[in-house]
Amino acid sequence: MTYLIIRLATLGNVAMTVPVVASLSRRYPNDRFILASKKDLSAMFASMPNVEFREVDNHLGWKGVIAIWHAWKDEIDAVIDLQAVLRTKVFGMLMRFSGKRVTRVHYGRLRKHLITVWGIGKKRLPSEFARYEDAFRRAGLETDEEFAALPVNKAAAKAVKTQFGDKKGRWIGLAPFAKSKSNMLPYRVTKDIIEQLTKDKKTQVFLFGAGEIECEMLRQWASVFPRTKSVAGQLKLGEELELMRHLDVMICMDSANQHLSSLVGLRAISVWCATHPMIGFMGWKQKESDIVQRHDLRCRPCTCHGTNHCRYGNYACREIEAEKIIEYI
Repeated sequence: MTYLIIRLATLGNVAMTVPVVASLSRRYPNDRFILASKKDLSAMFASMPNVEFREVDNHLGWKGVIAIWHAWKDEIDAVIDLQAVLRTKVFGMLMRFSGKRVTRVHYGRLRKHLITVWGIGKKRLPSEFARYEDAFRRAGLETDEEFAALPVNKAAAKAVKTQFGDKKGRWIGLAPFAKSKSNMLPYRVTKDIIEQLTKDKKTQVFLFGAGEIECEMLRQWASVFPRTKSVAGQLKLGEELELMRHLDVMICMDSANQHLSSLVGLRAISVWCATHPMIGFMGWKQKESDIVQRHDLRCRPCTCHGTNHCRYGNYACREIEAEKIIEYI
């Protein structure tokens, strides 16, 4: 059987498919899995011999959807849609007309059980992993939770060693940014964290990020603080994962870096501002005791994925002192 798995975006959500897809790859060695996703993410699936990664434009138009259907319909036996947006639903409908079995992930009604005017409800929602596993189960595929970490990418590991040398002392990762303002700490708090960490001469801090503005800001911080290196925009995804494998801990927001850390078995201290772990986006096998958040705000969570708007205008959920995060480390 050849299964098409669709998960186009975002980086964090695609990373969350890895433990589940790795389980399928191991349990069904005679089946073929095609994973359709955005480009430059193939490194996360390179170690799975029966998983083929195919790049798809995340902004694919309707003509592109029809073209892919024409190109792929004869080689695919079943479709598992983990994106569940209008374009993938239309694609699934075309596949059904072609006689293929199509299974779609169930996300519920915008997670309204928890996102209310007054913030947190009483019900913990299923994790993203559980939703994926349910979609595969309905497609007739069973999964397990044995995934611990991706195997070492020898070429990427060699490149990391060439660039950063042998590890000495503590290596700490810091990924301070997120797509939305409500999901990241104020700049002053991030700088306080770097300043306090680098007071220890045995500690090396690596700054992670993406995007031109983020890369430039991290580069400037790295030039100011001692024993601080910015790797934003400098490493391929495989190399970034291998660098994470050498870290002692990752400090990150509720963002993709939490999930990338999970793929190499790295413990992540994750900071949750407007969002909340009860919505279901905790990293694979990460610890709830490593979550930093404010429990005193009735308005949390006000969003599932982050927002650039605060109904009170003060973004109180972001006001977490650097000392509190340092204590977790």
